[in-house]
Amino acid sequence: MLQRDVGILHPGAMGASVAAQAVAAGARVWWLTAGRSAATRQRAAELGLRSAANLRELAGTCDTVLSVCPPAAALDVAGQVAAAGFRGLYVDANAVSPQRMADITRLFEDGGTTVVDGGITGPPPRETGTTRLYLSGDATAVARVAALFEGTALAAVALDGPIGRASALKLAFAAYNKISYALAAQACALADGHGVLDDLLDLAADALPGTPLAGTERLAGAGPRAWRWEPETREIARAWREAGLPTAFAEAAAETFARWEGHKDDRTVTGARLIADLRRADGGPAT
Repeated sequence: MLQRDVGILHPGAMGASVAAQAVAAGARVWWLTAGRSAATRQRAAELGLRSAANLRELAGTCDTVLSVCPPAAALDVAGQVAAAGFRGLYVDANAVSPQRMADITRLFEDGGTTVVDGGITGPPPRETGTTRLYLSGDATAVARVAALFEGTALAAVALDGPIGRASALKLAFAAYNKISYALAAQACALADGHGVLDDLLDLAADALPGTPLAGTERLAGAGPRAWRWEPETREIARAWREAGLPTAFAEAAAETFARWEGHKDDRTVTGARLIADLRRADGGPAT
């Protein structure tokens, strides 16, 4: 099989793990070192990623580029890749609305690039059975992208139909999954304000085991990721608006996550701290 050259933009926790699966399948994976932290550079080296001097070099080297970045940056990243003259398969695997995905596709309308719509569900892929990459768009292009991850911990799933379907599925799942954390936090904050938080947690542990409401240790997991979940829930609101649905659930969740953005990547934050942050009248983090 011909070895593939793949670019990854940008290898954060999820992107790095996705890149690692492509490396495991035999691809040469390239990334951009400029402006990245020492920790990111070390992680990329450990995964066997190859460094490109700039985006134009990456675009000229790779037949496939994967965009795995915060959703608010997805359109800008796609524009930079298009401006760099990339000709190949461009896979946007970000949590964006179908309309945003259409905007991204239009950036490559000159015909030299084929865009594939992607949506990742689950944690960064490290073991089989946990993470899926849904793909939609041109069937031949989708099959080529899926082949990159054959036999790896990232299960590529091809969806019938056009660009937009993978993004819609991703956001539909994320809407339930992530907003449930915001709803649980709001419920805990209400109970805490009336002195019945322990009673609520006891009730939920019995009636709703396995949910974010069943224990503050479960809720705590949302804190380090809130900086990513806030723009993702705004994309969910956008997708609901495009479908003629009410958007208040997603907008309220985004506001909730915004109060936790100061806990970015802080794995020590507790559920009690997150609840305290919600109860502050000014919306800032508790001290």
